[in-house]
Amino acid sequence: EERPGKYDPGQIRTLQRRIKRWRATEGPEKEVFFGQEHRPGESMQMDFTNCNELGVTIAGEVFEHLLCHCVLPYSNWEWATISRSESFMALKRGVHKAVLRLGKVTKYLQSDNLSAATHDLGEGGRSFNEEYLRFVHSLGMEPRKIGIGKSNQNGDVESSHSVLKNKLDQYLHLRGSRDFESVDEYERWICSKLEKANSQRNMKVNEELSVMKELSLRGFCEHKELFVRVTRESTIRVMNNVYSVPSRLCGEKVKVHVYDERLEIFLGGAGQLVIERLLGRKKHRIDYHHIIWSLVQKPGAFARYRYREEMFPSRAFRTAYDVLCEHSGYSTKTDLEYLRILHRAASISETEVERALMEIMSGGDIPFAEKVKLLVQPESPEIPEMNPFDVNLASYDELLDETAEVIL
Repeated sequence: EERPGKYDPGQIRTLQRRIKRWRATEGPEKEVFFGQEHRPGESMQMDFTNCNELGVTIAGEVFEHLLCHCVLPYSNWEWATISRSESFMALKRGVHKAVLRLGKVTKYLQSDNLSAATHDLGEGGRSFNEEYLRFVHSLGMEPRKIGIGKSNQNGDVESSHSVLKNKLDQYLHLRGSRDFESVDEYERWICSKLEKANSQRNMKVNEELSVMKELSLRGFCEHKELFVRVTRESTIRVMNNVYSVPSRLCGEKVKVHVYDERLEIFLGGAGQLVIERLLGRKKHRIDYHHIIWSLVQKPGAFARYRYREEMFPSRAFRTAYDVLCEHSGYSTKTDLEYLRILHRAASISETEVERALMEIMSGGDIPFAEKVKLLVQPESPEIPEMNPFDVNLASYDELLDETAEVIL
């Protein structure tokens, strides 16, 4: 590089080859890796692996996901569960499913230094999280982690990742489709393939089970339990994200069960709703069904509502609002007109209102709320006609007469 044009590629490759040979004969000592002899029932290795490369879809939608993968190094027995992130709840669920499948536990649960299990101590050190320690001890196991940057120490589960994904990829080819109706169906399909693979490892698995400890689930809980107050905005904040809830809960203190993929909301022990959990921080999920009744009464709040964009459930609704603004201008009156349309969607059917909006606008008309109302009407329940039931007491008298004859 310092003398361009002076040396041709052949000379450079010759120099590189000679340096490589010199390093092998005269160079410094290299790090040596020592193969370990695994003992039956001693440890379970766990790790997450990204499976987006499998190209799986759920009901036609791309499904981005990970697998929480658990392996017994001695027998290569394995189990895996679907997760959306490397969260503590996902780790907890994955390990829980694995040990339940075995019915017993190893002495150690070994992982790398993932943030769900460890935290930074500074100066390159990491220590186990208290919550993780409680979970592992509740199973009757001891936590063990690998050295920082030493992924080879978790080599069995690391190498099993690619083997498992290649196997699943081949089964997907044989299946003829990578689309599943639901996440549950996809996970059941994965479990069936793992069962088939594990059935070929029975001899060594039985050796492991004979020396493993009985599983203890005393005090075990798959979810995290939180208590939060519902704000006047009809929202709750859970793990740095905001979710809307029905406005009837405003001011109430609710119990939240936090799972890897969902939140379950309870009030006084009664389930109120289930919400898909957000990944990351400082995000929000606002459902217009929860607040539209109040927003219709306060249309002036719509223009600067912090979650205003969540009030457009589809492109048709957004287009309808823009058309109304172009016709009548940006005003509280226009906002009220749109909010009445949204109220119709929440009261009867979002799909039917969306269809009505598209029909109105395709004809070049303005999608006023009254026009939508005429097209979207609530279904009147069919009340069956019933003839009045006439009670004939004479039949009861006949029964008494027959009874008397039998007794006599």
